[in-house]
Amino acid sequence: MLKRKKEGLEAGSQLLRTAKAGQQGFLEELMDGYSKLLIDDPVRPFREENLQQIENSVDYGILAALDGTWVSYNANYNENISRPSLASGVHTTIMPSPGTNSGTIPGKFSFDCEEYIEKLTFSIVPGGVRNRGGASELFCGAVKYEQSIKSVNTVEGQDALKYTPIHEENGMYLWLSDMYNHAATKESIERDRGIHAFSEEDYKNYGYDGKYRDEPLLRISPDGQEKEYILQSQLQPGQPYYEIIPAQELKPGAGLDGPYFIPDYSISRSGVIPHGSTITLLGDIAPKNQSYLINGSPEFPYGEKAWQPDHLSISRTMGSAGVTPDHIIDLDQPAPDWVHETLTDENDPGSNKIYTQRILADDLYPYSVRPDMRLRDTLRGQEVKNYVHVKMSSKMKTGAQGGILNVPFVNRFVPTVEVDMYMWIETVVENGKEILQLQYEQIVFFEFDFGNDGGTTSWPHIQTNTLRKLEDIPEDQRKIIEEQFFDKKPDMAVTGNTADPAAGCPYHKG
Repeated sequence: MLKRKKEGLEAGSQLLRTAKAGQQGFLEELMDGYSKLLIDDPVRPFREENLQQIENSVDYGILAALDGTWVSYNANYNENISRPSLASGVHTTIMPSPGTNSGTIPGKFSFDCEEYIEKLTFSIVPGGVRNRGGASELFCGAVKYEQSIKSVNTVEGQDALKYTPIHEENGMYLWLSDMYNHAATKESIERDRGIHAFSEEDYKNYGYDGKYRDEPLLRISPDGQEKEYILQSQLQPGQPYYEIIPAQELKPGAGLDGPYFIPDYSISRSGVIPHGSTITLLGDIAPKNQSYLINGSPEFPYGEKAWQPDHLSISRTMGSAGVTPDHIIDLDQPAPDWVHETLTDENDPGSNKIYTQRILADDLYPYSVRPDMRLRDTLRGQEVKNYVHVKMSSKMKTGAQGGILNVPFVNRFVPTVEVDMYMWIETVVENGKEILQLQYEQIVFFEFDFGNDGGTTSWPHIQTNTLRKLEDIPEDQRKIIEEQFFDKKPDMAVTGNTADPAAGCPYHKG
């Protein structure tokens, strides 16, 4: 996890920025003074009288930059995009083909690739969320989120586009920060005491006649002799002992000597998806050259280097679409000729190419194969000053794990087994003005049916989008967003005994 800068921080510490005071942009100001929390770093003591102050000054880290309403930003200005985009977002979705069941006729799947628009709202939860763990306490900065997505498609014979709701989600991000040591005090022991003032059992078995025994008893008599017990504090240096009777109560200061808990990660995301899945992702800010605020623009690969299975809608378990180390498909070139041919046993031995042909033949190629190329192409026409890169997953390679719970139907037919999330929070400079921009790639892995060899197949469901705050997108795009996501005539929301209009579009709030 990351910690905030403290007074007297050494000049050689791993800081997130080096800009001089007064020259910072928003991200530079926000991320000033973060470093990696290490096991030998000082631990802050918790005191009850400071609780309100701690809650009022809770850290939200990079999550503070998300506060507000973000909407799709369609970069049709970009000459590097060969044809106008209907929307900024691209998703690929793979589902079981109608009539299929697990274990019968493997490899039949339905593939959809669509462009979409989105409204994503983040709301800061005031005050720290306190997690009490005895000697360890963690204060989280919580940020609620609500996501609405509509696909965008052309309608044959009409100029109007078709907007169809396809996804809703809500949940919460947590910045897992401020750790404290909460040692026992005389007051906490007396308040929380749950043992008898005098223990008949202690007296009968060990001869201890004191109250509230807060030390171990040690038997100092050897085996075979009449048993004699003393308190640990009465033990002389080097004196042998033969039994330990644990203490029944805490001493003031207990827990002060650790162990001290350090969370593996700084960020948690919990989300509820209406298909019947609940997710918990864990992650952190990814550094580059020991800096968490990275100068310049995010880097994405080009040409044959873009064929990276971890980001393709064709997973390793779905076959390789004819790709070999010597024949890699260049996604910056037109799709290979075989993609548009009728495949047979002769030009497609083993049915490898036909298995993924429709993905490469999709109208949104190459984004249908690698959706985050849309993020890359959007950036090619922009001046990006700096960015923060967040990586999260439900299945971490090391350390603490997130997880996914599915309702029985989903768990039986199309279990969701892993979610990987990448976010880039960027400072874009346009006309001398700095604008925040949010890009993300989310890869969800489903499992259904089996391969010809009986092995499990993973099916990637990928979402990518570029968003900006509502006030930072062009007027024509804002009009579409308002029409699709904000009521023209606000609904009435009942609060108490009165009826008030719903919030409506925040851009037009008075």
